[in-house]
Amino acid sequence: MQNLLLTRRLAILGAAATLGGCSALSSLNSAATPIDTYDLTPPPVAAIGGGSGRTLLVARPDAPAGIATDRIMVKPGLAAITYLPDARWADELPAVMQSLLVRSIAGTGRMGYVGPSEGGPVPDLALLTRIDNFEVEVAGGPVIARVDISLTLLRDRDQSVIRTRAFRNKATAASDQPADVVAAFQAILDALLPEMARWAT
Repeated sequence: MQNLLLTRRLAILGAAATLGGCSALSSLNSAATPIDTYDLTPPPVAAIGGGSGRTLLVARPDAPAGIATDRIMVKPGLAAITYLPDARWADELPAVMQSLLVRSIAGTGRMGYVGPSEGGPVPDLALLTRIDNFEVEVAGGPVIARVDISLTLLRDRDQSVIRTRAFRNKATAASDQPADVVAAFQAILDALLPEMARWAT
């Protein structure tokens, strides 16, 4: 009888271990499932000409922790935040925006050199960026992408502020599907980036 009880206990423990292993394997498989990755691109910027030959370094943008990630932020209400499932940006959002600004400003042809602040020559000017909003709002109505970015242009030699401006825009997404949400963000940046590039030069 004692041997029978021991055999039953071993069988139960073995089954539990197998279930635990299946659960762990399921979690690993879920973690290994690729998440769709989306990139944003700068729109073509008509060269303005009349370049000054000055150098401009673009600092990595500041952003709240909820935005400074590679996930696409969703706001279902005033206070709550979550992220679009199964979708992410190609890099952390501040790095994405830094690259977009560098390419857009360089495209104007007004600067001798434009690059990220992590390298490059001693600059004449520096561009600081703050991302206040870069989110999708889904509070019971249409799906709205919203972008709110502030730029500050500095004279590098004395760190004096030349000018500051906020750029804001929003667009309604065709649906809550990731591709449509990203298309709405792209539409916003297609309007804002040329304006930002002209302002910065």
